[in-house]
Amino acid sequence: MTLPYQGGVRRYVKAVLNMKAFDVVVLDVRGLASFADTFIICSGRSHRQVSAIAEFVEKELKKKRMKPLGVEGLRQGHWVLMDYGDVVIHVFYEPIRTFFDLEGLWSDARRIEISEA
Repeated sequence: MTLPYQGGVRRYVKAVLNMKAFDVVVLDVRGLASFADTFIICSGRSHRQVSAIAEFVEKELKKKRMKPLGVEGLRQGHWVLMDYGDVVIHVFYEPIRTFFDLEGLWSDARRIEISEA
């Protein structure tokens, strides 16, 4: 897998993909948001998978001494928001993702392509 952007974001994306999250989108929100540089948006196929993805990401990044500033929504598994400062990860149950349409809300953000080798 080659991800053509900052090495720091690559770690987050790898953690999400390793847990079989799908429809992963990376948005560069620099200049559009004062609270983060990058959004990672992904989906799980069930509430349980959404929670499992978030728990796995937190565990994997903790091994690299990266702790979130906050995690919201883990128990419900509808939409888990993980705030790592410059990077905010949104893990959605697919119908909830469609309803909130973050990609549409942040349509001015540049999409960062994820390339798989």
